[in-house]
Amino acid sequence: MEVLLDNLDSFAIGIRNTVALSLASFAGALAIGMIIATFRVSPVPPLRAAGATYVETIRNIPPLVLIFVFFFGFPTIGIIYSPFVSAIIVLAVYTAAFVGEAIRAGVNTVARGQAEAARALGLTFPQTLGLVVMPQALRSVVPPLGNLFIALVKNTSLASTISVFELTFVSKRLITDTAQGLLIFFGTAIAYLLLTLPAGWAVGRIEKKAAFQR
Repeated sequence: MEVLLDNLDSFAIGIRNTVALSLASFAGALAIGMIIATFRVSPVPPLRAAGATYVETIRNIPPLVLIFVFFFGFPTIGIIYSPFVSAIIVLAVYTAAFVGEAIRAGVNTVARGQAEAARALGLTFPQTLGLVVMPQALRSVVPPLGNLFIALVKNTSLASTISVFELTFVSKRLITDTAQGLLIFFGTAIAYLLLTLPAGWAVGRIEKKAAFQR
């Protein structure tokens, strides 16, 4: 255990960067996912087709491939970002496909009469979706969104492949320096549990609060 105690500072930096990467990526995924969900339930056929194409394309490509294409391929056409920003963009774009589907499922749980009543009052489709349907839909999809966040935290480990200094990258470097692979990976597993278990607890609390508000 001494090797873990001696490298707590490195683990702390890895945890901090993993948290920052997770939060930034999920914020982007929520923003993009809301747009995708809106496209998916839009009365405009081209928008529905665009939303479906995005979802079916992105979620069927491994995120590691997306990271490599973005970080190593896009610079050839002039799109260059740092490893950290690249990881945020790719993880947000990838997770957004699942977020969009989760929100769309939530929209479908809202009683159709809610939207009909809104239209009867003269609200447009964007107003109906934003003021009536979406607030109710988001309360019903707290558990799946929470699960997606936890999955995203674990997917941040893929950023180590482009040298983002997060938990998995830290563990690989420490293994090279110390040759204590078992202990280092044990410490890394504990660190991920310290991130994901509180996230699961927080999701449960939010879910209960959302259920009470409904």
